[in-house]
Amino acid sequence: MSPQSLPRTFRHHMLQEIYEQPAAIARTLEYYLDLSAATPTFREEPLSAVAALFRRHPDLIIAASGSSRHAGLAAEILLEDLAGLLVDVEYASEYACRSVHVRRHPDNPSPVLVLSQSGETADTLAALREAKRRGHPTIAVTNVHGSTMAREATVDLATLAGVELAIPATKSFTTQLALIVVLALLAARERRALPPTEIEARLAALAGVSISIAAQLPAWERTIATIAPTYSDARTFLYLGRGVHYAIAREGALKLKESSYLHAEGYPSGELKHGPNALVSPEVPLVVLATVDTDDPESMLRYEKTVSLLYDMREQGARVLALANAGDSTIPSLASHTIPIDPASEALLPISEVIPLQLFAYFMAVLHGVDVDCPRNLSKAVTTE
Repeated sequence: MSPQSLPRTFRHHMLQEIYEQPAAIARTLEYYLDLSAATPTFREEPLSAVAALFRRHPDLIIAASGSSRHAGLAAEILLEDLAGLLVDVEYASEYACRSVHVRRHPDNPSPVLVLSQSGETADTLAALREAKRRGHPTIAVTNVHGSTMAREATVDLATLAGVELAIPATKSFTTQLALIVVLALLAARERRALPPTEIEARLAALAGVSISIAAQLPAWERTIATIAPTYSDARTFLYLGRGVHYAIAREGALKLKESSYLHAEGYPSGELKHGPNALVSPEVPLVVLATVDTDDPESMLRYEKTVSLLYDMREQGARVLALANAGDSTIPSLASHTIPIDPASEALLPISEVIPLQLFAYFMAVLHGVDVDCPRNLSKAVTTE
């Protein structure tokens, strides 16, 4: 066996699991989609029950915690924009404390979807049980076959990330995102919100995501390993994103907090000047999600607004780490550092762009001497409220 063919040894489970994401996403997609034909199609057996709920109900409630709630925020945008569903996202820990009259139609109560890596998260399980008590049909998205949530929900939808040993969620999060895109397109089919040809094209693009990420990962790792030390003096970061990318900004900030013990907050980009801008200085860098789908007019509008903001931040002297489309020359001219992301549709960009943010959190943790696999005060599954 030549040295080039030897398997790589990873220093930490978190980095290994970051690299396992293309395979994990591919497994998840292969379970829900028939990829053998020239055009991918839905596998009806694992999706028939949730498809029936999408046909019968115009709305959906999502309850989740931590990283899973950020996946829920992305789901809200995608289900509303692609399928026309009306979606609310609740903190699981707050759901059971809300009025029983909230979004409860006596003859057709809204489905409640819970997301949990472990399927045992205490507050999310409590939300699931409260939803059942109130008469809602329930959907559980978990990564553990046979978990309590999977057993108790009306509909069980599994991600196939495999065992995740590091406490910070990586592959369990991106497989949730991949499944969410499947569900958004399934709902679009059931509700006739998109023409069949567009759904087919979007499924084909989704099927190529794992290959695209695998091709980009080594360059992302090299780039971020070089960039991270230049931000090691910072103690607070502001993560900014618009639309579905706001959910990823939130997730990037959480990854940095739990992995490296550095303070970080995620905001919609347009909210920066409504208070948080007072913090911006060379000591408080910005991490800005500035990718764009050039075929989507709404995405282009968001991009133009982000460019305008970055012009102002450059004049203000801000340090900016930006994620931008590969080949984009505007963002690198305005940012201190730029990480290129291969172009994709607006719905698929989040799956790719969260991975450089995971890598940034990883390298920042290593620089600060943190045991990134086992951050203090945290556990893989929060089983007590």
